[in-house]
Amino acid sequence: MSIHEGHRARLKRRFWEEGLDNFDEINVLELLLFYAIPQKDTNPIAHALIRRFGSLSGVLEAPVNALEQVPGVGKHAATLISLTTAISRYYMVSRATTASILTTVSQCGDYLVPRFFGLRDETVYLLSLDAKCKVISCELVGHGSVNSANVPIRKIVELALASNATSVVLAHNHPSGIAIPSAEDITTTKRLATALDAVGIILADHIVVADEDFVSMADTGLIPQSDFFRHSE
Repeated sequence: MSIHEGHRARLKRRFWEEGLDNFDEINVLELLLFYAIPQKDTNPIAHALIRRFGSLSGVLEAPVNALEQVPGVGKHAATLISLTTAISRYYMVSRATTASILTTVSQCGDYLVPRFFGLRDETVYLLSLDAKCKVISCELVGHGSVNSANVPIRKIVELALASNATSVVLAHNHPSGIAIPSAEDITTTKRLATALDAVGIILADHIVVADEDFVSMADTGLIPQSDFFRHSE
């Protein structure tokens, strides 16, 4: 067994016995890269990735084409790294969607926040609820800010009508990491509330997500609170 093979075996055994809690970022990347780079020492590649992207989170959130620019990282390794974040988001969404009845702002936030995990671009989701606050659907509306042409109010209204929703919750993320609604967010949300009201659908809230935090426009008084669900526990 070569020195590299011995290191791989030790690192895998350590993970089996201890989990990742005591691993540093380099060790985590080394272990991950074992499964895409079977013959090389992955430690220098892990160091190069951290230097390039600044942190483990930066590496995991980097685009595939940027990862491939790091020496030693080919298409398979770049795909595996990118897949890690995508699978994590898929897992978090799967776990959150076990809740089918959402009666509070907090529950809506818990349901919606995982959908934005690791996303680098602004993304908009529409959560549709029936009269008993049961989830009908949660659909990706589009990419771009809520006031952009990529996410027209007409499309949102049509989706809400098609799902036969009694109320909806709009959610979008701020990749900047600050969950404070912009003036444009607020203006567009009020226009959307008016358009939905005209067809008998309640805009119960608009949630702005940043990292694992969120701000409710209804809770903060930026849009009128509806009586559709409770706004405090």
